[in-house]
Amino acid sequence: MVEGDSLVEYGFRRVIITITAVLCALLEIVDTTIVNVALNNMRGSLGATLTDVAWVITAYAIANVIVIPMTSWLSQQFGRRNYFATSIIIFTVASFLCGNATNIWELIIFRFIQGLGGGALLVTAQTIITESYPIAKRGMAQAIYGMGVIVGPTLGPPLGGYIVDHFSWPYIFYINIPIGIIATFLTLVFVRSPKYGEKLKASQVDWWGIVFLISFVGSLQFVLEHGQQDDWFNDKRIVFLSVLSVFGLLLFIWRELTYNHPIVNLRVLKDTNLKVGTIMCFILGFGLYGSTFIIPLYTQSVLGWSALDAGLLLIPSSITTGIMMPIIGRLIQKGVPQAYMVSAGFLIFFIFTFWMHNVITPDTGEEHMYWPLVLRGVGLGLLFVPITTLSLSTLKGKSIGEGAAFTGMMRQLGGSFGIAIITTFIARFNQQHRVNLVSHLDKSSFEVQQRVLQLQQGFMSKGFSANESLNKAYQAIDYGVMKQSAVLSYMDIFMYLGILFLLCIPFMLVIKKGKNKVDRSEAMH
Repeated sequence: MVEGDSLVEYGFRRVIITITAVLCALLEIVDTTIVNVALNNMRGSLGATLTDVAWVITAYAIANVIVIPMTSWLSQQFGRRNYFATSIIIFTVASFLCGNATNIWELIIFRFIQGLGGGALLVTAQTIITESYPIAKRGMAQAIYGMGVIVGPTLGPPLGGYIVDHFSWPYIFYINIPIGIIATFLTLVFVRSPKYGEKLKASQVDWWGIVFLISFVGSLQFVLEHGQQDDWFNDKRIVFLSVLSVFGLLLFIWRELTYNHPIVNLRVLKDTNLKVGTIMCFILGFGLYGSTFIIPLYTQSVLGWSALDAGLLLIPSSITTGIMMPIIGRLIQKGVPQAYMVSAGFLIFFIFTFWMHNVITPDTGEEHMYWPLVLRGVGLGLLFVPITTLSLSTLKGKSIGEGAAFTGMMRQLGGSFGIAIITTFIARFNQQHRVNLVSHLDKSSFEVQQRVLQLQQGFMSKGFSANESLNKAYQAIDYGVMKQSAVLSYMDIFMYLGILFLLCIPFMLVIKKGKNKVDRSEAMH
């Protein structure tokens, strides 16, 4: 087997390979979030319920999380270039089919297939980029890849909003087709495959490993996506799948550690940096997807913004991250310890959440959230590249792909956990705050009576009868309470997210220093 160094590219070829890989990662990630904005339109045109439509997101996420851990193995079986090109083709064809779906279940099946193609793009793109650059420049390589991964989730909603407002929802899938065709062509011409050892015969394939992996990850993803709406463990299906997930995990670990040709090489986790890196990737996913989810939710449900406006609000944050990436790549090349950068990133993220906790009200304006979101962009930049580089910094050859698969899977799972936990807590906090607020509204208190009277007179002046106006006054107060309790819930969420990030800083001290600097002679060829 040839080590990764033989795959290092220079000049024009490296530029093309980098563009192809980033394009594919971007395709995959934009597609994770672009759908969120179009769910209502899909529901209308396909005649589906809200629960059914949520499956459009769930199916994609489940397929993603199943295929990501297997990518490294599949690359070794079929050759990386062929596997990457096939994944792009599956993704592109499935995008076309999604746009042409005639009912909701067709759409869900095609989204699942699209997710199987897409999950592979993410990790393989990362491995291809990492191996195309010499070790000294890997920080920069991760920075370029990171621009795609961080900007992607934020581009999804405004792009989706624009397409849905000006065209119709199938176009959010059709937009992938030309990009997919170009990426396939570039992959076949420019990307090279490392030489792996022997391929396995069908009888040696770790079929049980695949079954246990699917039962563990698939069930877990379902539980996370549907837990809150199905009332968690009061629902028999959720209980069954949770148990299945735990057993799937235990059997999967046992199988992978005892079988000769495991589908996922768990031994690569002996590497301390990768171990800490996977935990950090999980938390990064939690923060990245969690905050990308909560901010549009708050602006749309509490402030009443349109999907497009809510999406556009996140753009400055992404641009900041994009600007930060190459700067951080350069700092890593100069040998600034990654652990310090990640600690700084967590600290900045904490300041961002604390600031948001203090500025959100029932009528916060865009200008109040602008700087906190720019700060979020700085924090994400400081977290993403150093965490990824650090996770893979002490790995070589084949292990790089295996390590990238773990970090990719943990980031996705972190995002799913984040969104599931945030939706659950928003619902719980909402109930608590509502009860608290209502208990302070004493009908016999002078202020409350004055407020009701003011509102009642206001409605009467618009021509409603005294009784109707009184009802409307109570409704208005009730609406005010609902809005206030929603805002308090979002404040709590930001507070807890911030505490989570603060708690991560001590972890950074157990990191071994990876090789970021390489002697000039090696970097020269």
